Amino acid sequence: MRPLGVSLRDGRTRFAVRSPIADQVWLCLFDGASETRHAMTRDGSDWVLELPGERIGVCYGYRASGTWAPERGLWFDPAKLLVDPYATELDRRFVQDPRLGEFGADTAELVPKAIVQSPLEPVALQPAHFARGGLIYEINPRAFTRLHLDVPEHLRGTIGALAHPAILAHLKKLHVTAIELMPIVAWIDERHLPPLGLVNAWGYNPVAMMALDPGLCPGGVAELRETVSALHAEGIGVLLDMVFNHSGESDVHGGVISLRGLDNMAYAHAPDGSLINDTGCGNTLDFANPATRRLALDAMRHFVRSCGVDGFRFDLAPVLARGPGFDAEAPIFAEIAADPLLSTRVMIAEPWDIGPGGYQLGQFPENWLEWNDRFRDDVRRFWKGEEGIGMLATRIAGSTDLFGEIPPDGACRSVNFLAAHDGFTLADTVSYEHRHNWANGEQNRDGHGENFSWNNGVEGPTHDAEVVALRRADLKALLGTLFASTGTIMLTAGDEFGRTQQGNNNAYCQDNGISWVDWENRDKELENHVAMLAALRSSNLEQFLRLSPDFQWLNAQGGEMTVQDWEAPGADRLEWRADGWQFTIDRKGRRVTISAPS
Repeated sequence: MRPLGVSLRDGRTRFAVRSPIADQVWLCLFDGASETRHAMTRDGSDWVLELPGERIGVCYGYRASGTWAPERGLWFDPAKLLVDPYATELDRRFVQDPRLGEFGADTAELVPKAIVQSPLEPVALQPAHFARGGLIYEINPRAFTRLHLDVPEHLRGTIGALAHPAILAHLKKLHVTAIELMPIVAWIDERHLPPLGLVNAWGYNPVAMMALDPGLCPGGVAELRETVSALHAEGIGVLLDMVFNHSGESDVHGGVISLRGLDNMAYAHAPDGSLINDTGCGNTLDFANPATRRLALDAMRHFVRSCGVDGFRFDLAPVLARGPGFDAEAPIFAEIAADPLLSTRVMIAEPWDIGPGGYQLGQFPENWLEWNDRFRDDVRRFWKGEEGIGMLATRIAGSTDLFGEIPPDGACRSVNFLAAHDGFTLADTVSYEHRHNWANGEQNRDGHGENFSWNNGVEGPTHDAEVVALRRADLKALLGTLFASTGTIMLTAGDEFGRTQQGNNNAYCQDNGISWVDWENRDKELENHVAMLAALRSSNLEQFLRLSPDFQWLNAQGGEMTVQDWEAPGADRLEWRADGWQFTIDRKGRRVTISAPS
């Protein structure tokens, strides 16, 4: 199989792009605003062209001609400059504009150009920097460092900032096993945001699956590679959050920017030809199509080979196994398992989408990890007073009702978390009963309606010392539950020191003080408490992979739990011991205690 994208060999530059039913494809080279077009030659489903010389640094794109009949899935318009799906660097960020979707409107001045790159020596493959049972730290790179005064101003908000000593010191203080970066490939704002004066601040709307966003990573592949190396030197892994479920070309009213203008069959279609929407974004990538799977696999290989990343988290992961229904034996799983690079990496599923049969928690391959939203909801409900100790025990013990019994030599597949980028922050969970998303411009209708949250008597900020104390006690209790749980655990950056989004539980469009992490006003006492919990847990991660054979549930009197103890109305206390460890949860006292073997 010949490579797609750009390759350099023997003093020549080869361009190759997939467009199976185009009548003609042109390579467009740019020198400033000046464009030169070269007709390409069909090679099966691909179009290829070799030019003399190594065109390193040259900006390019494609144009394709054919039938324009969107109602039949045909979007060929030679007026549209198309981004190479295999581009690895772009000259600028994407901008939303109505002309992207208007037939005949030339978009060369709007669309980023790909840049021909000098080949990098592959990173020496090492075992993934990751340990099950450890702490994953979810980061929005821009929001995380934008306000950090110890980071030089020119680095704030970039991938490079994550390699700064102040950031590394914080990660080490928390004994972070791996950071999980929210999307860093080039994305575009949703169409409704620019008229509202808003932007997409999270990146879950990608156009180019391999090209790093120039705003987040101005130094391109080299910047990410150097940052990963710096984190590895401190024993910290790097996981990338990949959005392979849809693209920023959106629904039928969206733009013709890349795949749509080259190979629209990369998207899933219903029998009547309409776009399938299993993502809520208007279009869904079709993983029953081998070419779509190849693009996703090649993107992952690129980030492993060129940057040394340790694994991937997949947004709305059931899409990867749809064809159109979810299939636990879908080809993508076997292809990853058989790949020499990818089979060595960490794979984490967000195991739900909004399509039919979209909730698939516990159904991914046995060597994958899965985000466990049931842990989040049931632990919140317990501390809110709405759930009993039996369900709490199930979640703490590894959610075997969802993942099955853990073999004696196996490890729990659950990624336990209390809060993530999507939803209330942890501090807001104990400070707000209701979402406050008015700044998003959707009349507070967006975001989750049910958050299993509570406000301790006052909605939002307060100077009431009693309420502040109750909230801090709740946060420590929630965090103690997380750090005592069986499985791998995850914190979203800033939750360890009480970050707030002012009650906004869907801050995807808030690239401002709502989502930026406030380092100056962080709760350092809470931060130190979390560091203590992290140190205890990291001292023996083996303890948290599975329940020990020595495990015991104990009642308030120190005896073994009976059926009556489990079913006692209003039971508020849970204690267990294993291998010299002791854990006690006391809902009435709002506290969790953990002690390691002496």
